[in-house]
Amino acid sequence: MKVPKIKTELPGPRASEIIRIDSQVVSPSYTRVYPLVVRKGEGLWVEDVDGNLFLDFTAGIAVCATGHCHPDVVEAIKEQADLLIHMSGTDFYYSPQVLLAQKLTSLVPGEGSKKVFFGNSGAEAVEAAFKLARWHTKRELNIAFFGAFHGRTMGALSLTASKTIQKKHYNPLVPGITHVPYAYCYRCAYGCTYPQCGIECVRWIEETLFKTVMPPEEVAAIFVEPIQGEGGYIVPPPEFHQELIRVADKYEILYVADEVQSGMGRTGTLLASEQFGVAPQVIALAKGIASGLPLGAMIAPAEIMDWEAGSHASTFGGNPISCRASLATIHLLEEGLMDNACIQGRRLIEGLRTLQGSLECIGDVRGKGLMVGVELVKDRQTKERAGDLRNEIIRRCFSKGLLLLGCGENSIRFCPALTITATEIDVGLSIFEEVIREVAG
Repeated sequence: MKVPKIKTELPGPRASEIIRIDSQVVSPSYTRVYPLVVRKGEGLWVEDVDGNLFLDFTAGIAVCATGHCHPDVVEAIKEQADLLIHMSGTDFYYSPQVLLAQKLTSLVPGEGSKKVFFGNSGAEAVEAAFKLARWHTKRELNIAFFGAFHGRTMGALSLTASKTIQKKHYNPLVPGITHVPYAYCYRCAYGCTYPQCGIECVRWIEETLFKTVMPPEEVAAIFVEPIQGEGGYIVPPPEFHQELIRVADKYEILYVADEVQSGMGRTGTLLASEQFGVAPQVIALAKGIASGLPLGAMIAPAEIMDWEAGSHASTFGGNPISCRASLATIHLLEEGLMDNACIQGRRLIEGLRTLQGSLECIGDVRGKGLMVGVELVKDRQTKERAGDLRNEIIRRCFSKGLLLLGCGENSIRFCPALTITATEIDVGLSIFEEVIREVAG
């Protein structure tokens, strides 16, 4: 059985030197949670420059859907690199971009013909959706949610409401955006699974917001994550999205699903929206779409994607190598990785909930597929959040060879590659249990 192996102090000597140089030449705006300097990766495992071996439950922030350097993806990249690296799909044509658009439009839910705009990232996919909503509806107002993370470009940042540091000194942002609570009512400390809470949130939009300060006929779009990512891996009740899309349809408002983190099979279906029984009009995809290569996609019905030539473009969006990697990724998803996400996700959640039963510091375990969040609290009854405890657990897991990341104020996200095995789940749970019992006493 493969297990993490830590041979040096962390960071080791080579890692320390790279980090020293990094501090001199790389932007200080990046957020590095622990001093990991990666040399190579394979599947769920990464090795640092000093030869230490780590089990990766982050997948490069939910990007490496098929694991690090999956041989099928690597082969597709190499084949395409021998043929064509770049030709700009906004000015010319090449088959990988067309084939990928054809594949994506055949897979996403919803009736009628659809079209795809390609960018390089999740922020660009959201930005494209933001601009398309303005273009198509000729309306200026939009709704987004507290806790949302949609990206860091100015339009996407305007929709974001996750942390104040992300907006500090960048105001004024794009006007006309109103943020509302995400799937919880005044009784709840955070998002919950009670159907009534999700319904009350949407009811407040329709019965209060639309009747006091925001004319619905001036609202272009509602931007929503099916499951909030950066906000804490918050899983709403199905009624939340079902009511939200009902309101959107009623007032001819576009329902835009940000599936950047939750999409591409992570929850066991291609889109997390499918878990809630809804079909978004506009979809933003990125992260896991190309297993580590830069690619973003915005998908919408043909009658909505009605902008004119030159109204929006991207020089590198839909790069042929990224498109080939994406086609290989989708093939692997269809061949069993989405099913594996369901199976191993259940094993992960069951293991975490078993641990929850004996530890008061675990306030909630929630998720779908391999998008799982664990909430750390000081007291389970009061739900008082324990952000410092969360941070200490993540640091100690790193020291024992398990890579995790936080989300929200006090949650840990578990978003490993969809190739993960039952053995790797058990190894990760064993380390996590060891650390949390050490830290929580």
